[in-house]
Amino acid sequence: MGFSGHLVFARSEHSLLETPLFGGADPELKGDAHVWSRPGGWQTLQLVHGLRDDGRLAAVVEWTGAPACVADVSDNSVALVTGLDTDGRRWQAWLNPDIAAGLLAEEPDDLDDMSLWLDTPEFDETVRRKRAELDADVPADAEGAIAWATAAGVRAARQSRIEEVLRSRETFVEDLFDALLDELGFPRAAQPSEPLPGASGGAAG
Repeated sequence: MGFSGHLVFARSEHSLLETPLFGGADPELKGDAHVWSRPGGWQTLQLVHGLRDDGRLAAVVEWTGAPACVADVSDNSVALVTGLDTDGRRWQAWLNPDIAAGLLAEEPDDLDDMSLWLDTPEFDETVRRKRAELDADVPADAEGAIAWATAAGVRAARQSRIEEVLRSRETFVEDLFDALLDELGFPRAAQPSEPLPGASGGAAG
């Protein structure tokens, strides 16, 4: 099974796992956690558990004094990224939207057996409509991400590049998260980092 959990991206002089927000985590949580660093104190913290609501993300922003974001990852294949800056401005975007559309497709009210619906033309059409909705949101999602990166003091690539990442599909969604941070202008790691469990071998942040 692939990785499911959270990737927390924030800036700190110390390892994010040692901050008051995560330093009190139980031994099981700490044992499964990893941190990848970028220049300037930017880090990606991988947690199997630990960030279930925006209140915790707000606490990260308050403690670090810098914008932060979290990717809620499911089985290496899809993620919802939520970013927050120090003024409370928030943005969200799906990574691997083709897969997200399948997960977000609304089921019929009278559905008795999910497996019987998955192979029907009705399911395919529902997914197609949801994918179109997600695609229509991409420009606004990209604008929000760029504004967030600007608040963090970095300069993003052209909006079209950000939109391209948000519309892309990769086998491992962690690679898309890493690519999004790169295109948003955050300093890249000097050398590749150890991959996440089940990932393809690229850096996770």
